Formats: sequence, C-alpha cells, structure tokens
Amino acid sequence: MLEIWRAGGSNTGASPELAQAVEAEGWDGQMFMDSQCLSADPYAQMGVWACSTSRLKLSTGVTNPFTRNLAVIAGAAATIQAISGGRSVLGIGRGDSALAYLGHAPVGLRAFETALRHLQTLLGGGEIPFAEFGSSGDAPDLHSLSLGGRPEAVKLRWLPEGLAKVPLDVAATGPKVIRMAALIAERVTFSVGAEPERMEWALATARAARQAEGLGDEGVSYGAQLVVVCHPDEAKAMEVAMHMAPPLARFQVIQGKQVGPADAAMSENLDAIKSGYDMNKHGIHDARDRIVGGGLTPDFVRRFAIVGSPDRVTERLLGLRKMGLDRFVAVGPGFYPESWGEARDLFAREVIPALRAA
Repeated sequence: MLEIWRAGGSNTGASPELAQAVEAEGWDGQMFMDSQCLSADPYAQMGVWACSTSRLKLSTGVTNPFTRNLAVIAGAAATIQAISGGRSVLGIGRGDSALAYLGHAPVGLRAFETALRHLQTLLGGGEIPFAEFGSSGDAPDLHSLSLGGRPEAVKLRWLPEGLAKVPLDVAATGPKVIRMAALIAERVTFSVGAEPERMEWALATARAARQAEGLGDEGVSYGAQLVVVCHPDEAKAMEVAMHMAPPLARFQVIQGKQVGPADAAMSENLDAIKSGYDMNKHGIHDARDRIVGGGLTPDFVRRFAIVGSPDRVTERLLGLRKMGLDRFVAVGPGFYPESWGEARDLFAREVIPALRAA
C-alpha cells in the first residue's frame, strides 16, 4: 500500500491541534527535522504527536550518527514506538545541516555503514560489545572504576517484551549509500529528484545490490523524497519551486561530484549549485528569503521537482509509483506561502485522494 508522508522542517510544530489536523488530512506519516541549531528537538515533538494521533506514523527526517550516541538514537526511537503503539520509524542519513552547523561534513561511508548495522542490532534487542561499539567521547574507560561487576556491552535492556522493532529508513542519494541501505535497512528513501531516469537508476542500483545477495524486493520498502509544489497557477508554483528545489538538488553534488544519470542541461545546473548553495539560509521556509547563489533554470526545476496543478502533480507521482515506489515524502506541503489561501491545502484535498483512488 502506498504511504504518503509530509516532510518536516524547523517549524513543524508540537501542538496537538496541528498533529490532529495533519492526520485528518489523510497523511500516512510526518517527518521531523533533526538539526539542533535549526530546529526544535524531533523526539520531543514526536512524543506530542504520538499522544495526539492514532494512525499517523512518525519519523526523524533525518537524524545522523554523529550528533547523538547510537544507543541514544535507538532508545529515543524505541520510546516513540512504545508511546505511539508501533508507529515509529527511524530516518537516518550521513548528516547535513546538523553537522554543518557544528563545523563538520557528512560522516564517512565506512562509519555510516557500521552505524546502520549497530542501530539494527540495538533496535532488535541485541547487544554490542564495548570494543566493537567504540567511543563517542573522551570519558575514561569503565574499567578504571573499582566495581564488583560491570556491563560489557551496549544493549537497550528496558525494551518491553513484544514491542515491534522500529524500522530503519535510510536517506540515500549516491550509489554506495543506496547499495548499503538496500541490504541493511527495512526502508530506503531516495533523494535523487523526480526525473524518471534518475529514479530508475536509483531503484536499479538498490535492486542490483539485493540480487547480488540472492534477495528480491520482499522485506524492503522503496520511497522517494520529492519537492512538490501544487498550485493551479503554474507561475506561482514555479516561483516557490525555484526556492524549494536547491536544498534537495545539492545532495546530488554534496561531495563535489555528480551522482546519477544527467544530460548536459542537468549537469550544468548541478554544477551551478555545487558551489553556489548558501548554507546560512538552510531551513528557511519563506520562499522569498531562500536565495541560492548560482541559480537553477526553470527547466531544471520542472524536471527535478514536481510542479503544477493537482492533476499534473498526481500524474507525475503515479508515473513514479509505477516504477515500484512504496512511499512519497512530499517536501513543500505545509510550507507554502500564506498568501496562497485555500490553495495551500490543494495537495491534501485533491492529490492525496486521487493517489488513493488510483
């Protein structure tokens, strides 16, 4: 069954009324930004939403293995799982603004893969010897204390019996992360844009990794994080989309080189954003203030994002759905300009029901 998620942001909000309104609109899940310098704490917000809703799934969108100890991450996600009655998802990536605002780049691939495997062990109730778990600080070793007995491994010892395991959802753009996520996690959420050729490449990369291990698609869910700007006036939609596309487009070149298939026009735009993105304005949801140096062309944004009327948006989403996607994470709905009035809710009012009907 198709899941339709609402992306979070620095102003997602923690009121019970907002949580109930989003659930009533028909969304399947809500994500919460985990970037300590730009947004409120996601787990505190998720706790409020868990107690205020009955159906909505809740996920970090996304956390990382650097700013929180892995045991803390697993414990927080499992806590939301217990409070919500099984509606928690742990969304994780290599780190973006959360690390950038501490002066760091995303974590390395080897460390990220180890983190994913450790999280799966902890979420499943298993334990990891201290020697394998590693250290997250400069505190002295436990063996420096005089104790009659001492723990020797990391484990969530408090997990309630019968609590369903929290599924791990990896945000993936490059081929190496896509491959490792497809083999380790229950969910892979591609952030490669809405261009069909790029989505086909991402899906093929994940499936090839699983096939090499003798696995099919059973046991893994594929999703896509997509910029979606829905308005009957394409000019108004494009005005907003031009500012919403860069934060996701930059993931295609965040390590300095382009990933995925791209023709000359797309490559030119990706090169423009590679050195032109202003991280100081990351997380700003007023489209008028999100200015990115270098600029993207309207043609690129029409391809990379999904822009236009409810019918047009529905058509493009259904095209991606036919490729084998199980989830959409819509970036945009909830953050459209106040001046749009009732048009701000068009995605929920018209697109979600149309996707369900199809």
